[in-house]
Amino acid sequence: MKFTDTHTHLADARLYGQLQPVLQQAGNVGVWRFIVPSASVNDWNRVAQLQMHSVHCAFGIHPWFAEEADQASLGKLDKLLQLHPHALIGEIGLDYANKKQAPESINQQKNVLRQQLKLATHHSRPVILHNVHAGNDLIRTIKETGFSKGGFAHAFSGSLEEANEFIKLGFKIGIGCLLLNPTAKKARKAASELPLESIVLETDSPFMLRDETNVPANVCRIAEIVAELRNIPLQTLSEQTEKNVDAILSFCR
Repeated sequence: MKFTDTHTHLADARLYGQLQPVLQQAGNVGVWRFIVPSASVNDWNRVAQLQMHSVHCAFGIHPWFAEEADQASLGKLDKLLQLHPHALIGEIGLDYANKKQAPESINQQKNVLRQQLKLATHHSRPVILHNVHAGNDLIRTIKETGFSKGGFAHAFSGSLEEANEFIKLGFKIGIGCLLLNPTAKKARKAASELPLESIVLETDSPFMLRDETNVPANVCRIAEIVAELRNIPLQTLSEQTEKNVDAILSFCR
């Protein structure tokens, strides 16, 4: 039985410093493939160094760092994508967690997102989406730019209606550690009711767990909950989610 962690920050110091044990632990429970996003320009070199047979890298500017983005960094991203033809773009998107954000800050997030979606279109790459309380604007921006390469809607926590909008745009819905919280009703509803052909599994490690460092091996914990919620064999979940990941990664074959 195989699983892919579609969102793990292996370049983070908490995991990077013990990379081989982390990967070995994951492999021991069947987690064999990893998609590693970056957050800012400062991450790109380390993420690039992780690229290997079982690790797929993604380069992008996270909305938290949108105000640091300029034409020079976007130009560097363009060149990096040329050098790494199997890389995705991410983690990109919109984050409205801070309700006191200035309009200028939100506009900058949208501008940086648009430019990265244009790069994704130019290089024919899927993207990894970050979405915090910004689903409608994110969907609108994707449609406005004409982006059609799809990707992963990371750490999904919205409604089924919102999830289906992303699915129509070519995205697989990332189901992650929110499921470990029994009160996460929206996440559990998405995990149990969305089409099996539209979901993938992720940890967002080393983040998301309050009292421990999250690791890619926890994909198995998530998978067990999804299989239980859907009342399907774990093997069935494994086979279909692997097909779903393969569909997004088909650009690099």
